Amino acid sequence: MFPTMRDVAIRHLIVLSTIPFKSTSTTLRGPMSNTPLIGITGKRRTGADLKGSLKVMSDLSLDVYWVDYSQGILAAGGLPVFLPLGVDPSLYVERLDGLLMSGGADIQPELYGSEPAPETYKPEPIRDEFETALLDAVIDLELPVAGICRGLQMINVYSGGNLIQDVPRHAVRDKPPATEVHTVKIMEGSLLEKLYGPSREVNSLHHQSIGDIGENLVITARSEDGGVEGIEHQSLPIVAVQWHPEMMTSRDTDPLFNWLVTEAKK
Repeated sequence: MFPTMRDVAIRHLIVLSTIPFKSTSTTLRGPMSNTPLIGITGKRRTGADLKGSLKVMSDLSLDVYWVDYSQGILAAGGLPVFLPLGVDPSLYVERLDGLLMSGGADIQPELYGSEPAPETYKPEPIRDEFETALLDAVIDLELPVAGICRGLQMINVYSGGNLIQDVPRHAVRDKPPATEVHTVKIMEGSLLEKLYGPSREVNSLHHQSIGDIGENLVITARSEDGGVEGIEHQSLPIVAVQWHPEMMTSRDTDPLFNWLVTEAKK
C-alpha cells in the first residue's frame, strides 16, 4: 500500500554524477508545455549512508538519483522528473510522457521464484514494490519505457522472467565507468539495431543478468559470451539495455535517450 501525496514525509533528495555536470540551458527551447516529462526511478538510502553527514540526520530517509540519467534526458530534449519511492504512481503517472528505469540494487529473488544466492546484494523491497506498481500504471497507458541495467532486469522480472544471480565476469568495476570493455552484438531488424547498429562497444558494471526471458519480451542484444545485453517488448514501446549509456562519454548523443524522448513526444 502507498501513502497519499499529502501523507508522504520524505522530502530529502540527493543527486549523484559520474560525468561532470554540463549546463543544459540551451537544450530546452520553446514552450515548456511541448517538453516531454520523463519519470526517472531512484533508490532509497538513509543519512547514515552519507559520508560526513551529521549523526542527528542518520535516520532520515533519502531518495537518491544519479544526475547522469537526467543529463541524458535533458540533452535529448526532455525534462527529467525524479519519482519519489513510496508514492502511489497512479496519482501522477498520467502527467508523465515516458519512463526511464534506472540501475541500482539487486531485485528480491523471491519475485522470480528463487532463493537468495550468497552473492546477491541486499535488495530494496520498497523499490521493487514501487517499480512493480509503476510498470502496471505505465503499461496501462502504453507510455514509452527505457530500462538501464537493473531497469532491464526489473522489466524482465515483472514480465515473468528470472535472473542469474551472479555473473562476476561482467562486473568490471576496477576501471572508470565510461570504459568500453566488451562488444555487444545486436539482432538484425530489432529496434536496438536501428538505434545502435549491428554492434556496440559498451561498459559493464552489472553482476546479475537475465536468465529466462519474460512474456512478450525478445532478447535483441548479447555479449560475446552469450549474456543478455538488450531486450524489447513485442508490441509495446519498451526497450532496455544491460550496459550504462548514461555513464559513457557519448551520453549526450546516446540513441536510447533520443528514442525515449522522441517516443514521448508522440
